[in-house]
Amino acid sequence: MSNKVRVTHAGALPRSAELTTLIRGRSAGAPVDEALLERTLSASVKDAVRRQIACGLDSINDGELSKSNFMHYVTERVSGMEVREYYAGEGPAPLSITARDKVKFADYFTSGRGGFASGGKENERPKIRQHVCVEPLTYVGTEKTRQDIENFKAAIAGTNAPAPFLPAVTLGVLEHWIDNEHYKTQEEFLYAIGDMMREEYKAIIDAGFMLQIDDPDLADGWQMYPDMTVEQYRKYAMLRVEALNHALRGIPKEKIRLHVCWGSYHGPHEFDLPLKDIVDVLFKVNAREFSIEAANPRHEHEWQVFEDFKLPEGAVLVPGVVGHCTDFIEHPELVAQRLVRYGKLVGGENLIGSTDCGLGNRTATPSICWAKLDALVEGARLASKVLFPSAVRAA
Repeated sequence: MSNKVRVTHAGALPRSAELTTLIRGRSAGAPVDEALLERTLSASVKDAVRRQIACGLDSINDGELSKSNFMHYVTERVSGMEVREYYAGEGPAPLSITARDKVKFADYFTSGRGGFASGGKENERPKIRQHVCVEPLTYVGTEKTRQDIENFKAAIAGTNAPAPFLPAVTLGVLEHWIDNEHYKTQEEFLYAIGDMMREEYKAIIDAGFMLQIDDPDLADGWQMYPDMTVEQYRKYAMLRVEALNHALRGIPKEKIRLHVCWGSYHGPHEFDLPLKDIVDVLFKVNAREFSIEAANPRHEHEWQVFEDFKLPEGAVLVPGVVGHCTDFIEHPELVAQRLVRYGKLVGGENLIGSTDCGLGNRTATPSICWAKLDALVEGARLASKVLFPSAVRAA
């Protein structure tokens, strides 16, 4: 049993300008020096591992350095689609994780504030690229997954790296990026995505790593469907959970962490679905660890949900007590306060401190990202004194 509050992070870490150019170029189909890309990527993963260990994290990953975003993830690892381009205002309207906010805050989303990450520049794009499923989906990312695994293995070799994990995208996220014109029903489409992604999930597990399922869909999908009631959305989300569990069948839940957020765009978020309305659905995923946002100003108060909702037996809560929505460096005492609130409700042994979402491409500079992780580690050390007093006395 742990005698301290453990710490991890949600996944993405800073990528150098050189690696960013190479990764984005490859994702866009531009000619890229593959040998240079692989050398740069391998060295970058090793550096990310070294820095995570040095700052004291208890569970580390490869920084997601090979993955530029979910859309490119689809393009590079899934076949059975064609890409269609529409001029703005033409073709089917794309789903938006800011749809409910846009009704009230239309002026914000046409102002350009916050950049594309906030949805603010959506109306400035002359063309929209949409992936459309036109034949059976097939996973073609085997080699890229193998490269991710091999780079991570090489980076942690001889380091005694604690609790290594690799993230993979969930079914609902891919569903949002791909229109279905092949499968008879959306449920059939979802299960097809699950059967396809199972190959990546199993590859990570078979390599000996923990699998982190990145599933913002379960919470931010609420914004995409403004006409849904809470009860309708809970049914929508439950179907996605059932399909995900189908994809995870046979994998021990002790090997799985679920990461959920409300969309990491910088914007109003006034109409985010409250955690209390979805928390029981989230905990039906076949996972042991459950990562949620807990630091941003729209969701920090939701630690109170766990006054009434009890963790399932054996579950571990992974609240994001350091945030991506601001470049302020959280004071370690504040981090400790956040952790103690959760620890007193769920037990320190059932708690892992983390970040709200991946910090890598959301903080202004790499130095801010690493400073936030330093604050997280120090805050957990302070919280441990409160939640594990006997361990402190023994030391």
